[in-house]
Amino acid sequence: MSGVGAPALSVDGSGMRIVVVAASWHTTVMEGLLGGALRALAAAGVADPQVVRVPGSFELPVAAMKAASAGADAVVALGVVIRGGTPHFDYVCQAATSGLTEVALQTRVPVGFGVLTCDDEAQALARAGLPGSTEDKGAQAAEAAIATVLALREL
Repeated sequence: MSGVGAPALSVDGSGMRIVVVAASWHTTVMEGLLGGALRALAAAGVADPQVVRVPGSFELPVAAMKAASAGADAVVALGVVIRGGTPHFDYVCQAATSGLTEVALQTRVPVGFGVLTCDDEAQALARAGLPGSTEDKGAQAAEAAIATVLALREL
């Protein structure tokens, strides 16, 4: 079951420059993810996070790389890919995951991974942080990004 075992993070992002890179496909789900991320960033004291929209989840890594290379303390990547009847799902999920991992490793800038990879729209809506959703993956991705910045500062 998704969400079981998730850490309860209490983070302070005051003074951090955070960029949220969000895909545009599946408008309702994406607005929920983006809203959750922005609420979490505000609650953590992040002032004026920059939001950049890209067409889809496949485009997230290149925008995240630009943000990380331009001085962001962290990037929050938000997207949703819903399984269809072709291998397209597998290719996009793999590209987004590998690409965002590569951004974090190459730049040493944390990337909060808020890309939903779901079998159907109901699963995506349940995780989108909307009224009636059981989870808020946008908020969790934002909190994880801040928590990682703080952890790296301890090293």
